[in-house]
Amino acid sequence: MRLTTMTDYAMRLLMYVGRHPDRLCTIAEIAQSYGISEPHLMKITHRLAQRGWLETVRGKNGGMRLARPPHEINLGAVVRDTENDLALVECFVAGNACTLSGHCGLTAIIDGALQQFMQHLDRYSLADILPEPAQSATSTMHFVERAEIS
Repeated sequence: MRLTTMTDYAMRLLMYVGRHPDRLCTIAEIAQSYGISEPHLMKITHRLAQRGWLETVRGKNGGMRLARPPHEINLGAVVRDTENDLALVECFVAGNACTLSGHCGLTAIIDGALQQFMQHLDRYSLADILPEPAQSATSTMHFVERAEIS
C-alpha cells in the first residue's frame, strides 16, 4: 500500500501550519519550504479547507491556519479525506470484474489489514507528529544539573 502524494503533501502542510500557530502561513512559503509546486499545494489547501482542517483568509495579508487545535486533527480522518481510493485490490471496487470474487479468502485478509492500518492512524493526532516546543535554556540546564547530581 502506498499513500498518494496528495496525502503526503497534506500531512506536510498541516505539520507546517501546526508549527506556526501564531500567524497565517502562505502557500508560497510552504511550497518553497518543501519544494512543492504552488498550484499543487493550492489544490491540497482548498481540499483541506473544504473538509474543515484548515481555515483560509483571502487578501493581501491572507494565508492559512489550522481550523482546530492539533490534538483535534485525527490522522486517520485526514487520510480518509485526502485519499481518493483506498481500494487496495480490484475486488474492493464496486462492480469489479475479478473472476475470483466470492471464491477468494484474500479479500477478507487485505480488508482486515487496511482496517488495522486505519485504526492505527486513528489513534494519533497532528499534535503527536509536531515537534516538541523548544525548552528554554534554564529548564534544560536545570535538568542537566539534576542529572549530574544523581
